[in-house]
Amino acid sequence: MHQQHWQSGYRRRLLPRVVRMTAAAVAIICAAAVAVVATDQPEAAAAPEDFYAAPEQIPVEPGSVIRTRPMSLLATLPSDQGWPGKAEHVMYTTRLQDGSPVAVTGTFIDAAGPWLGAGPRPTVVIGPGTSGQGDRCAMSKAFSTGITLTTDPSPSLSANQELPSSAVWSRLGARVLVTDYIGLGTPGIHTYANRIEEAHAVLDGARAANTLAGAGPETPLVFWGYSQGGGAVAAAAEMAPAYAPELNLKGTWAGGPVADLAAILERIDGALIGGAIGFAINGLLARYPDLEKAVDRVTNQYGRDTLVALSDACIGDVITRYPFMKTSSLTIDGRPLSTHLQAIPEAAPALAELRVGTLTPASPVLITSGRNDDTVPYNQARRLADDWCAKGATVTFRTNELPPLLPGTTIPGHFGPEMIDGFGPDNAVTYLLDRLAGKPVQGCTID
Repeated sequence: MHQQHWQSGYRRRLLPRVVRMTAAAVAIICAAAVAVVATDQPEAAAAPEDFYAAPEQIPVEPGSVIRTRPMSLLATLPSDQGWPGKAEHVMYTTRLQDGSPVAVTGTFIDAAGPWLGAGPRPTVVIGPGTSGQGDRCAMSKAFSTGITLTTDPSPSLSANQELPSSAVWSRLGARVLVTDYIGLGTPGIHTYANRIEEAHAVLDGARAANTLAGAGPETPLVFWGYSQGGGAVAAAAEMAPAYAPELNLKGTWAGGPVADLAAILERIDGALIGGAIGFAINGLLARYPDLEKAVDRVTNQYGRDTLVALSDACIGDVITRYPFMKTSSLTIDGRPLSTHLQAIPEAAPALAELRVGTLTPASPVLITSGRNDDTVPYNQARRLADDWCAKGATVTFRTNELPPLLPGTTIPGHFGPEMIDGFGPDNAVTYLLDRLAGKPVQGCTID
């Protein structure tokens, strides 16, 4: 009894320290990433391109593990047992919007140290933020190096934004799976911000992770995501009761969630990452082909060429090649693409179908959003909370009051709230640890 009490006290003291280590870890990981790019990597550092090729016969059962390959990790946080993390590239089955099976890849990091939280060891599925639409932008391709650099046909850079969050959860002793999403690395277009396909990839990633760990569906599960990832895990949380009812989802952090694609398109037009609008348009056209002729009618040749180029671009390329892009430059009449979409009859039902908030999550969700976020609008995140609350969901909504800093440049205005809400005081890690500990939270709290 005394031993159990000592261990419990030790863990309570250690958890805040682990979370506080994140800021230092971020700096170390980023610095290491730059250095590692120029070094020779171990054979298992990056999967060969044929790993991402889908097999001729894809297992029909969602969450089926198709193949794995050992992976080296750039950086993790040390535990008492050493450096945690047996990492693997993984390919598993998920479903397209129409229900057909498709192969998707990701990164699975098994835990080496003890679980420092309460209850059984959990699985954490991370929905990555925006990385791009080209296959080289897949998050799993940068887990060993931190940054993926390519020079053919032109210089391109893609950074792994989820190294810090995966390192923190690994240090806490959780199993971690980071999905690449459909069409990133694997064949086909990445359907950016498609709530249905992102939710499928997240939920089936949880199934695959439990299989890889030899754990059953009763394994405690939490979702973590920010920006595009926030929208993906929010969609997964609300689709879980129908799509994956066997999963034991305890809680979700949906930070700065991309919940309403129409609102996002309008906000980022002309911003530093305005070119990301091309990712959304390309994804829409792939699943709603009736839109293609309508968009083709309103875009000029430069616009059509740009959309094609963006379908193979990473977010770093958007910043270096298309900074502060205005979609008015892509259209025949000089009006923004978002304005045209409002007038295209085929666009409204598609955008409505992709809006998160029409279903009801059965487990608690923490939504955070910056009031002055210059990339993902605050009002559409607040609307998501209001919609869910009206349906009887358990929602905690927190407003980040970081003042506007260099509006339109994304980094301080959008990523500032991520670091504060994810790892700062009263953070998302603590919220999810409380859900895993079984601490009650009821009703809706709007802050």
